[in-house]
Amino acid sequence: MVRFFAWLSVLWCCACSPSVTRVDPQQAIDLSGRWNDSDSRLVADQMIEELLGSARFQAYATEKGRKPAIIVGTVRNKTSEHIDAANYIKKIELAIFNSALADVVENDEFRDKLRLERVQQQEFADPARMAQWGKEVGADLMLFGEMTSETDVARHQRVVNYITTLFLTDMETNKRIWYGQKEIKKLVRK
Repeated sequence: MVRFFAWLSVLWCCACSPSVTRVDPQQAIDLSGRWNDSDSRLVADQMIEELLGSARFQAYATEKGRKPAIIVGTVRNKTSEHIDAANYIKKIELAIFNSALADVVENDEFRDKLRLERVQQQEFADPARMAQWGKEVGADLMLFGEMTSETDVARHQRVVNYITTLFLTDMETNKRIWYGQKEIKKLVRK
């Protein structure tokens, strides 16, 4: 009888253990119909491509005579879902950085850490190698926005329309340089 239960335990453990398969991170996998990494990457890449290719951004860069420096501010999540805004912002920053059409400057959280390190270098670093004060690149433009969603449910179906709106604003004049919106609509059948 003990052998039977031992054998049954082994079978139960084997049947309950998860199966894991490595997949390409670029592959879109949508299990729940909720916002996911593929949506973040798609929206970030498409919106930043649209932003940097827009006539208004290009005119702004030409007027400046150099690559504009962009700081990515807050992208507020106004959907009913938990969406990791920090991860989404990093995807936006990566798309800007990889374009080589604009410089990305650090947001306040990282800027404060860099400044603290600079303070410590004044005391502990070789003067020939320490970071100097007053050399930071100020942002010309700030990108910020919001994510919203609209949900419609009937019988065993749900349609969710995610709307991401981004604004690119001149830091000096508060003039909006670019305004973009991207939607992703998902039909989920139960």
